[in-house]
Amino acid sequence: MYLIVIAWLYVVVLMAVAEATSTTGSVLGALITFALYGALPLSIVIYILGTPGRRRKIRAREVQERQMHERTVAAQAASQASAQPDAGSHAPGAAAGPATLPVREEA
Repeated sequence: MYLIVIAWLYVVVLMAVAEATSTTGSVLGALITFALYGALPLSIVIYILGTPGRRRKIRAREVQERQMHERTVAAQAASQASAQPDAGSHAPGAAAGPATLPVREEA
C-alpha cells in the first residue's frame, strides 16, 4: 500500500515541479496541481485502504473490554459470595427437631 502512495506522490510532485518551472505555468498552479492531483485523492485512497485495519483495532478493543468486564463481574461475585455466607435467597432455618418442644397455651 505504501509503495503505491509513494509512487503517486512522486508523480504528482514531478507534475507540480513541471507546472512551476514551465514558462506558462505558475507556483499557484503547481500548488493547485499538487492539492487536486495528489493530496486530495491520496487522502481518500488511504482512508479507504485503512478501513480494515481500523475495524480490526475496534474489534480487538471491544473484545478486550468485554474480557475485562467479565473478569470484574467474576471478581465481584466471588467477593460477595465470600462476604455473605448465606448468599442464597432462602430464609435462615430455625433449629427444628427433637431438641425443641412444642409450647401450648393453657386455657
